[in-house]
Amino acid sequence: MADKAKEKKGIWNWIDNIQGDKVIWMIVLLLIMISIIAIFSSTSMLSTSTVSRFDIFKEQLFIVALGLGIILACYFIPKIWIFRVLSQFGFAISAGMLLMLLGHISTVEINGAVRAIRIGGLQLNVYEFVKVGMILYLSWAVHAYKTDELWIANRLAKRFKFLEFIGRPGWKRIIYIHFPILFVCLCVLAGSFSSAMFIGAMMFATIIIGGIPFKDILYVGFIAVIAIISSYGIYKISGGKVFKRWGTVEKRIERFFSPQPADELKEGTVEWNEYIDNMRQPEGAKLAIREGGLTGKGPGRSTQKYAVALMFSDYMFSFILEEYGLLGAFVMIILYVSLLARGSIIVRNCDNTYAKTAVAGLVILISGQAMMHMYINVGLGPLTGQTLPMVSHGNSSFLAFSIAFGVLLSISKMAKKKVEQQAEMAGPLVDHSDDDIRAGLDDLDQLESMDSFDEVSNG
Repeated sequence: MADKAKEKKGIWNWIDNIQGDKVIWMIVLLLIMISIIAIFSSTSMLSTSTVSRFDIFKEQLFIVALGLGIILACYFIPKIWIFRVLSQFGFAISAGMLLMLLGHISTVEINGAVRAIRIGGLQLNVYEFVKVGMILYLSWAVHAYKTDELWIANRLAKRFKFLEFIGRPGWKRIIYIHFPILFVCLCVLAGSFSSAMFIGAMMFATIIIGGIPFKDILYVGFIAVIAIISSYGIYKISGGKVFKRWGTVEKRIERFFSPQPADELKEGTVEWNEYIDNMRQPEGAKLAIREGGLTGKGPGRSTQKYAVALMFSDYMFSFILEEYGLLGAFVMIILYVSLLARGSIIVRNCDNTYAKTAVAGLVILISGQAMMHMYINVGLGPLTGQTLPMVSHGNSSFLAFSIAFGVLLSISKMAKKKVEQQAEMAGPLVDHSDDDIRAGLDDLDQLESMDSFDEVSNG
């Protein structure tokens, strides 16, 4: 016993005492370690005469420390209702940030598009936070709708006769679920078609998981399709002055499905240079994958990072394939698939709609974005700009997904506690006291003694 007590001391005792899902802890820590190594090796394009790769490495360490702080802050929240209360502000915060983008208030341009705002010296990519914020908000909205805890609508319906209609279930779904989804999709569509499609798909997946009737989801989906078609029509009618990102969508789709042969262009012309710039990144990413082979070139030996400008963000999976080969890619796939599997286990252990919907929605968001990033990197779709969660360079993306992982770990901790409490409260299938067990053993000894005596007598 003393030896076992000694073994439990130190780091192993600390690991045993970690609450929450240990597999998810392992996944997030491995992703962070891979991110630090990969970004240090792939950010040659970010280095300048005044900014070295070591400066970039220090910045990444700071962001990692900040992200871990966010994860731990969420992890130590003791009650699920605190998350539920905070989640109801997810739509308000998302809408505020999106309106700042549309109104060009403290905005920052990223890769030719206005996607970020500056708040207190911090540059925040709005779409990254909207993804997480809206999933948490819709998890709250679905839970509140099912339990009829939409107290603002209920109070207004009772107090004002002309507002009685908002107390009906159908109008509550429209106000709290349908309208926020459509509003966010339209606002994001103004700046990024691919982000609008991806965020919209994640929001629809969340409410499907939450149990909203499928016919209502189809209704909202139909309105969303009409809105997309209308925005494209407005783009065409305005001559490309409104919803300008449709122009980028057209070019990317055209390049993907009908690439123009380089020999049709005259070398040195503006068109030829634009063609080379547009094709350098996807073709360089494919070349990186081919050169990686089974085991890769080895850490720090990538050559395509000098040709692909966004290797450290949009093409991080291609970079991993080049330096670590198919084996490294296989490890990445296992990590994200394992996250999906562990999320399903946590969902089964949750006992309320909010927790189940939030966990499932966040896990699908992280794994879904990772799979989309990989799918595009291997050349199966046009570029969308979606990063590899917790690995690609991008401060906003890293911090937003840190919130997601913090919520997952905290809810898994609470779910595990409830399972353990239920196990403790449940009595054993057969309850025998020590005296009963001892008496049973004595009877067994007597029976064996009698059998031995009979054998001797018969002999």
